[in-house]
Amino acid sequence: MNHNVEHFGGCLCGEVRYKALGQPKIKGVCHCRYCQLRSGSAFGVLAYFLEENFLISAGTLGSYNFKSESDNSWNNEFCQNCGTTVLSRLEVFPGMVGIMGGTFDPPTFWYDLDAEVFVRSKAHFVGNIEALKHEDTFFSHDPKRAESKRLEGSEMTS
Repeated sequence: MNHNVEHFGGCLCGEVRYKALGQPKIKGVCHCRYCQLRSGSAFGVLAYFLEENFLISAGTLGSYNFKSESDNSWNNEFCQNCGTTVLSRLEVFPGMVGIMGGTFDPPTFWYDLDAEVFVRSKAHFVGNIEALKHEDTFFSHDPKRAESKRLEGSEMTS
């Protein structure tokens, strides 16, 4: 494994730029409702690097912090200009930063996936995703409280 390889990326408008060194420790696709809402899409794609191998080289990120129904803290960080979610820091992965896969400079998805998680809420139109593991939920999923109906996707709003 080449630890000297550099990966660059950033947000849609180009105001935020970053550099990651080496190879990601964890690479996955997540179909949880949080990733669906955060990405505005059917799933999220994340590559987790050790914090010391990640640097914001330009721009300033805003953040949104919340707790999941399992009481795990999430911090999503985004470009304050264009709104692109660039990274996440999850309590369950201390010392790591999750970079949104679509924000790497082309070729964007240069890595193989370790896991596909929260398959139980996978959109019906998403086909087979090549990954080493396919999990119904996630290793830290242990609900401590009920989610709002809006987050469960069962409440209709007008």
